[in-house]
Amino acid sequence: MTERTCATRFHRWLVFLGLFALIAASPASVFAADPDVSLKRLDARLRVIAAGPPNQQVRVIVRAREGGRDGLRQALGEQGDKVIGELVSINALTAVVRSDRLASLARRDDVASVSFDAVVSGQGQLLGAVVGTATGLLDGLVGVVTGVIDPATSTSGPAVMPRVLRETLGIPGAYTGRGVGVALIDSGLEMSAEFQGRVTAFYDFTNGGSTPATPSDPFGHGTHVAGIIGGSGALSYNRDYRGLAPNVRFTVFKVLDGSGAGYTSDVIRAIDYAVDNRARFGIDIINLSLGHPIFEPAATDPLVQAVERASRAGLIVVAAAGNLGENPATGLPAYAGITSPGNAPSALTVGAVQTLDTVRRGDDRIPEYSSAGPTWYDAMLKPDFLAPGHNIVAAAAKGGALYKNYPKLRAADADYMRLSGTSMSAGVATGLVALMIEAQETAATEPRPALTPNAVKAVLQYTAVDVRNDLGLEYDWFRQGAGAVNGHGAIAVARTVDTNAGTGMPWLTSIPSPYTVIAGETLAWNQTVIWGSTVIWGSTVDVNQMAWSNTVIWGSTVIWGSTVIWGSNVVWDDPAAWSNTVIWGSGAIGTSNGSTVIWGSTTGMTAENTAWRDVDPGPIEGLTFGAAVVLPCGRNPVPGVRTVCPGP
Repeated sequence: MTERTCATRFHRWLVFLGLFALIAASPASVFAADPDVSLKRLDARLRVIAAGPPNQQVRVIVRAREGGRDGLRQALGEQGDKVIGELVSINALTAVVRSDRLASLARRDDVASVSFDAVVSGQGQLLGAVVGTATGLLDGLVGVVTGVIDPATSTSGPAVMPRVLRETLGIPGAYTGRGVGVALIDSGLEMSAEFQGRVTAFYDFTNGGSTPATPSDPFGHGTHVAGIIGGSGALSYNRDYRGLAPNVRFTVFKVLDGSGAGYTSDVIRAIDYAVDNRARFGIDIINLSLGHPIFEPAATDPLVQAVERASRAGLIVVAAAGNLGENPATGLPAYAGITSPGNAPSALTVGAVQTLDTVRRGDDRIPEYSSAGPTWYDAMLKPDFLAPGHNIVAAAAKGGALYKNYPKLRAADADYMRLSGTSMSAGVATGLVALMIEAQETAATEPRPALTPNAVKAVLQYTAVDVRNDLGLEYDWFRQGAGAVNGHGAIAVARTVDTNAGTGMPWLTSIPSPYTVIAGETLAWNQTVIWGSTVIWGSTVDVNQMAWSNTVIWGSTVIWGSTVIWGSNVVWDDPAAWSNTVIWGSGAIGTSNGSTVIWGSTTGMTAENTAWRDVDPGPIEGLTFGAAVVLPCGRNPVPGVRTVCPGP
């Protein structure tokens, strides 16, 4: 370890102590003046709605205490509230209730928590790309969306062709994802020769059921993500436009409608169905290129809990970090913009890196929209890593709204299009994970147990490489996580992992050199694992640790070898990289009000520089989605927050 490294890490530790003091000191006062502590069972958005006008209809997810679901269902029915369905995996009901009954619902002894059944959207949508309402929204329902807005607006710069994407990741041609199954939970899939013979099943969850259906994708987001993961390239010359893992199998769960919007509860049901039928459909990975703003801690977030259940079952869940990395009013960097379920501890949460149209890595940058950590409430260091996500070319759903409404996004070959966002990054990561699984399974003559989600995340972080800005400085960890994925290195390590090794025993059959050469550049692996809010340096993946098991929640306190990790630790890089872009106030991360992350200023909070100035807009006509308030055209928003009119 060099002297500079030691000094930097000590500096990081001092910075963390200051942050931790703020986080630890603030939450106690949040509910000090609240005489009804049971209201803490409502998430942040519902507390605002409960305090607003009465008689509004709001869709909620009510988690019951053990044995309480039947009585809760009966009580809701007796008071005239509509029970829509059940989420057995988290012991919850989905219901539409009146806003003035939220408080009494939270006071019930058989209720553990009540969450807003938030509208989710694809994390790669373009600004103004979506017009319409989410399927199934009721007239007058609080939270009706008249335009789902995603800040990933930039289409500037060259398109990244699939060949360039494969080469910049250093992916060897020997692996194609054969034998690996991916559950795509998205807007669907438009069938073509790209996916012929590789769609195991297609289910539609958008109407409250789980209905087998003919594959379709009226929006186009899911088809593009699937093309990145594993399009065959059959529609292109010489299969040049093939995806990263062109032989994977897909099980498709449609949860987003033709406007690219859907309900959290439908996503949870799709995840649960994937978990319960993983053997039947041969599912190894779940791709979640979607999300919603975080309204509560991970421990009670229903979508996070569904993801954690899937991870414990051995499924590798890849989630988009979100596209809330920039203040839309000022253009300055933003922090704490990770969306749910990217805040799930065990998920592989992926931010975006812009690779241009070159193979070399030296000109890669993080696009402004890519969400940075820490996670709201829990202050976990996310994203876990970055993957290419800007102007990625992949299969198009030619009947979908994105393709029809945005002809400028079509590629030179009209069967393909380019999109930008962390949705695309999640697709890249999913394709790479499929190749890692294949490499590990086929490297040995005798059967090996599958790689666990924790082990896959650790290998991807350990082999990741730094991304630097225009000044040659490393981005801080909240923006880049452990760094940008290195496909060549991750596959090289994965194929040497012998999962038959006992806990505490070396499990790499050979030790790969900790660097990768791409386009003549020698790229050193970062050799770090980010464990919750702790950064662990050095040799971590060469031994079969308890940390890699399915039973351990990522970030929890476990024994590493003979050493117990020291809990919350280093989270920030050199303070010079962030000191003028974010501060933490008296209600810092860990509180419920979400009012103190400052955009681009350390001098005070104004309408122009405050993120999540109100976590929820309350009963107004519109929806807060991260930093963007969606309002009808012509309506004057909060000063400093722009109104965006739908349209191309």
